[in-house]
Amino acid sequence: MKLSLPTLSSSIALAFSAVAAPAVADSAEAQANEDGTHERVDDDLHDRRLDATGEIIVSATGLKQLDVLAGTSVLEIEDIQRNLDGQVGEVLAKLPGVSATSFAPGASRPVLRGFQGERVRVLVDGLGTADVSNTSADHATTIDPLTAERIEVLRGPAVLLFGNQAIGGAVNVIDKRIPRRIPDEAYHLDALFAADTASDLITGGASLDVPLAENFVLHVDGSYRNTNDLEIGGFQVAPELRAELLEEADEEEDEGEFEEAEELREAAEQRGVIPNTATETYTINAGASVFAGDSVFGASIGYYNTDYGVPGRPGAGHHHGEEGEEEGEEEGEEIVTIGLEQWRADALADIDLGEGFFERLKVRLGYSDYTHTEFEGAETGTVFDVESFEARVELAQSETGPATGSVGAQYTYRDFAAVGEEAFVAPNTTSQIALFGLQEFGPGPFQLEAGGRLEFTDVESDVLGVSRNFTNFSGALGFVYETDTSLRTGINLSRVERAPSAEELFAGGPHIATQQFEIGDPDLGTESAWGIEGFVRGQVGAANLSFAIYRQWFDDYIFLAANGEEEDELPVFLIVQQDADYFGFEGELNFPLYRDGGSTVLADLRASYVDAELSDGTAVPRIPPVELLGALEYQTDAFDLRGEVQWFGKQDDVDAFETPTDSFSLVNFSLSWRPLPSRENVTVVLNADNVFDTVGRRHASFTKDFVPLAGRNFKASVRLSF
Repeated sequence: MKLSLPTLSSSIALAFSAVAAPAVADSAEAQANEDGTHERVDDDLHDRRLDATGEIIVSATGLKQLDVLAGTSVLEIEDIQRNLDGQVGEVLAKLPGVSATSFAPGASRPVLRGFQGERVRVLVDGLGTADVSNTSADHATTIDPLTAERIEVLRGPAVLLFGNQAIGGAVNVIDKRIPRRIPDEAYHLDALFAADTASDLITGGASLDVPLAENFVLHVDGSYRNTNDLEIGGFQVAPELRAELLEEADEEEDEGEFEEAEELREAAEQRGVIPNTATETYTINAGASVFAGDSVFGASIGYYNTDYGVPGRPGAGHHHGEEGEEEGEEEGEEIVTIGLEQWRADALADIDLGEGFFERLKVRLGYSDYTHTEFEGAETGTVFDVESFEARVELAQSETGPATGSVGAQYTYRDFAAVGEEAFVAPNTTSQIALFGLQEFGPGPFQLEAGGRLEFTDVESDVLGVSRNFTNFSGALGFVYETDTSLRTGINLSRVERAPSAEELFAGGPHIATQQFEIGDPDLGTESAWGIEGFVRGQVGAANLSFAIYRQWFDDYIFLAANGEEEDELPVFLIVQQDADYFGFEGELNFPLYRDGGSTVLADLRASYVDAELSDGTAVPRIPPVELLGALEYQTDAFDLRGEVQWFGKQDDVDAFETPTDSFSLVNFSLSWRPLPSRENVTVVLNADNVFDTVGRRHASFTKDFVPLAGRNFKASVRLSF
């Protein structure tokens, strides 16, 4: 019996992941398998590259490839362990074309090809996370990578797969909540534990699968993570902000405000640690599946809880919209923290339809009840409540006709409410209905891929008395040529559309996380883009290559623009529309430098570049600079030793309200050790990250000037699967 991959886009994105793991995964270990080294399977139950007989799956239902999204990566469990972090954005940040928002250790979302926020969807097993991380950079994603099985990254317009929000890309985290396989033992246990020095990290997680009957499997998992304030390699604040704080301190001192002057100098001289960056997170999940022939029916329920600090900008008060401060209240004295919890329920049905035109019916359902509270000291500030439901139905075609693919429908509903003095978005509801289809024509060497998605979106705010309706269509064509040596080259053409989000339509108030007073526009129109992308990937001799170059021309690009005014001591930014142009490339090259019996020396080279400008010639803000990574990895059956250097270029192509970011380099080492010669599913990883204690700042971060990356960090982790 061959059990399918998760339901959402199973014949599209997730089907591709089955072949992407051995073919194009952005992982030195995965690439090495193409060069003749052994296929390492650390978890024979949850590894979805395997069919029920234990053989490697090289194709799945629906599309066999996903060339309409050429920039696709799969991060397997060994890479997740080596890059383990509490937020998924940091886990993925070494992949080409990927950066992170890095707002704080407790909140970091992926940035794909320079896109973030509304334009990047983050999913759990194919359905949205149903949190409010898209609303503001200080809001965490409700995913603990500790219990993830694999992570799929789709750069570029993923609108066809995941809805109009994903105009910039999508990240799909595959977890273990709903069992997909029946263990062939009395139980199957996976566990991962880790500790580090830069944040005093203590974390651990485990999952258990138990067959309770011939065709019934029960699953439970949980995790816990605790960190202290983050240690850094130098001054907390960037040089420009430090000079500004010291200048303000001199001015306060000249006016006789000695206490205020001392506070400003202390903020300017803060070094070695970022105050108010501690985190505590725990999760618990349970699921079960019933297997009937080649069909599976499953459901799960889960709880996510996290508390984390929100570092404030030194020298800036925490405003609430009043004309002045309360008597006796000192500016900037409040410590802001966020307490977040989410209950989530999921269900799936993957039904074998036999040998007709459609071979499988796949249904995926998800419900979420989400709340987070922003505390100002001990006082409750703003409370966000979101209730959401998402459903997807898909019919996957058999391979008997001239084309393979899938057709389906998707429904999403979101009820958003924020209450408090800093609730800068009015309560609203969003509902979406979509019809979609993707097809692949031709057995090779020439192939054609085509896809389309028609989406109807309704966004309403009863408080404002505004209701907007949008009808959007997105489509793509991919032309591919595959050589006899499995080298695939091609070109993709796309036209994608995105309805403005409720946050963009209905914002109106102080957004403290971004230090802006944001004003939305309920009359915004559809954002659309034409795109072209060329790619080459596959094997060239002993080397594995993945490279893509792309360009997108946006009509009515939605962004924040300053109008030169101030409100509540914050600059006013209007959400407006203007044409924009994105250009970039990303690539990875892995090849063996030396091979002798059971040992290999592998080189891993990666590069990313993005340039984005508005039609008036100004830069799109927070675009990551050019990034390069070079690594050498020595692989044996017992251990892998990896050394790498990451270089981040200077970013001085900025708009008027952001500061340039200096270039910096990070040097990292890791050792992966499998101590049991006869059993490789026990792995110990030792990391030495940022060995030279460099102060690095991500340009994509709103808080880069006062929240640098972690300093020198030693980390140890152990992963078990038995």
